[in-house]
Amino acid sequence: MHDTSKVALNVKKILCFALLRGQPARLPGSKAIGWDFGVFEMPKILDGVAIAAAIKLEVAEEVRALTAQGIRPGLAAVLVGNVAASEIYVRSKVQTCADLGLYSELITPPDSVTTEEMLDLVAKLNGRDDIDGILIQLPLPKQVDTKALLDAIDPAKDVDGFHPVNAGRLQAGRPALAPCTPAGVIEILKRSAIPISGQHAVVVGRSDIVGKPAAMLLLHQNATVTICHSKTRNLGEITRQADILVAAIGRPGFIKPEMVKPEATIIDVGINRLTTREEFDRFFAGDAKREATFAKRGSTIVGDVHPRAFELSSAYTPVPGGVGPLTIAMLMANTVRAARMRRGL
Repeated sequence: MHDTSKVALNVKKILCFALLRGQPARLPGSKAIGWDFGVFEMPKILDGVAIAAAIKLEVAEEVRALTAQGIRPGLAAVLVGNVAASEIYVRSKVQTCADLGLYSELITPPDSVTTEEMLDLVAKLNGRDDIDGILIQLPLPKQVDTKALLDAIDPAKDVDGFHPVNAGRLQAGRPALAPCTPAGVIEILKRSAIPISGQHAVVVGRSDIVGKPAAMLLLHQNATVTICHSKTRNLGEITRQADILVAAIGRPGFIKPEMVKPEATIIDVGINRLTTREEFDRFFAGDAKREATFAKRGSTIVGDVHPRAFELSSAYTPVPGGVGPLTIAMLMANTVRAARMRRGL
């Protein structure tokens, strides 16, 4: 008998070499492929939709417990102007609040709003005891000073986790409201039983919203963390060392197969919309399901990882259906946590 884990690794190395040489890398079979020397297991898909649903159930239970104590967590969502995509996204957050039993309030200032008017609004929300979380949907109109506005939010109500005070607390390992997407990444890994402690985690992307906090959260879980970005020299040499590879650089298909270590876990944070046939064929040529979506909608989305790179992994988050659903779930969790922390519970 052969060690099937070693066989799986060797097969994925063969796939990697094939991908590097531009040869077809897909092997026949749907779940597992029988060989006379072992079994090749297909990568595990980390189901963000299911994980988000589980978190929401937990949040709903916490809300019921707090409500029984006379506390109903509340979220104020501020949406400036009439940006269709932002409106859909914010309304989905408000609806999720209703579904889970949280109080929510949607505030919609006009496009012409000034920084001073927005600062006044934030000050009023900071002073309301029925509001535990304040969410300001970005981007804001160019006449509004976004940084000043985000800094004006009470850190105790900063459920997006963007305030410098929360960033500092997160770095220091003290109780803080962490940004929702990076917190969701950790939940995916933990709830999927992916080891973090002692693993080499490489984060590609250094934004204050995802890259930096994701690296800090992984470090707090005892991973050895490397942060890379678009200016990193010999990037592929570093990403090929990753046991856990987090792609959050905002470029479609940036992580190529040759940049992935066989058997790595890949967390793809990116969401990039493809609208041209040329773009589509770069990533999804021959994919009938994606082709149908593209034909119907005139677009499809791809992450920051080239789809063929997933074949080399032991587990990965798909796009869509991976990290994305966790963002709203963690926003709800942060709102409940803020309600508890503000009351010393």
